Amino acid sequence: MTRPFRFGVQCIVAGSRREWQEKARRIEELGYQTFYVCDHFGAQLSPVPALLSAAEATRELRVGTLVFDNDFRHPVELAKQVATLDLLCDGRFECGIGAGWLRSEYEQAGVPFEPGATRVAKLEEAVAILRALWRPEPVHFAGRHYVVSGLVGTPAPARPGGPPLMIGGGGPRILRLAGREADIVGLVPRSRADGAGLDLDDFSSASFAKKIGWLREGAGDRFDALELATLLQAVVVTEDRVASAKELATRYGIRAEVLLDTPYALIGSVAEIEAQLLALRDRFGVSYFALFERDAERFAPIARKLAGR
Repeated sequence: MTRPFRFGVQCIVAGSRREWQEKARRIEELGYQTFYVCDHFGAQLSPVPALLSAAEATRELRVGTLVFDNDFRHPVELAKQVATLDLLCDGRFECGIGAGWLRSEYEQAGVPFEPGATRVAKLEEAVAILRALWRPEPVHFAGRHYVVSGLVGTPAPARPGGPPLMIGGGGPRILRLAGREADIVGLVPRSRADGAGLDLDDFSSASFAKKIGWLREGAGDRFDALELATLLQAVVVTEDRVASAKELATRYGIRAEVLLDTPYALIGSVAEIEAQLLALRDRFGVSYFALFERDAERFAPIARKLAGR
């Protein structure tokens, strides 16, 4: 099934309410469908109040997390935050969640950075609790990592059953989980096992194809119901694709030929980038693309042309 294109922009900081809301309005004016925030302990604004403010400043723009770090909140608390946000923004919220990956911020905050398998196992339990608390029945859950005894989730989210759930990640465990449980799957490069950053050897289209395979294994018959998304690490509009890739390769520490092939970067003229997007959808089924705020203006004409097609 070919899904229509959607595009979103991730914004991080602002110096005032006015500046933040002007950013949100500008993203909507440019023709994007979603306004995203990330979830880190650095300079980023806190996701829930930031997204509520963005929703209040816009009319139809969806808002979403790219993505909540499951380890930073108990799932009962997160379920309530999400339901409240979804209710107050009239159902325009998309809940993205992941297992966490950056060791340095865990250490700075005193949060234990457990092995990847443990973090994914905790995320799986958390997703089950979130889904349950967004329904009206009392929740009884006894897992290895979380226990909930007879709690009723309130308030009720705007959409029965809760907002669309995105699970983001790049490894086999989390993508199989996403295949089983998510509505939207955010495909990203794997993080290094030591938590020191992203694995630069995982940017190739061959690696991306493996991720689709893991996702299919988890999804089974529900694969066609999933909306596949990714976060573009760079967008470069240029008439000299090769030269721009070489320049970007020096900055990122990745070979230029990988950047010319990766699904995580778009490099070329407007026509070439449009062709790349169509090819990524045809080959991998990815139809939902997020990009960083720095690239929003230059990419906007492409987003306006392809959105909904």
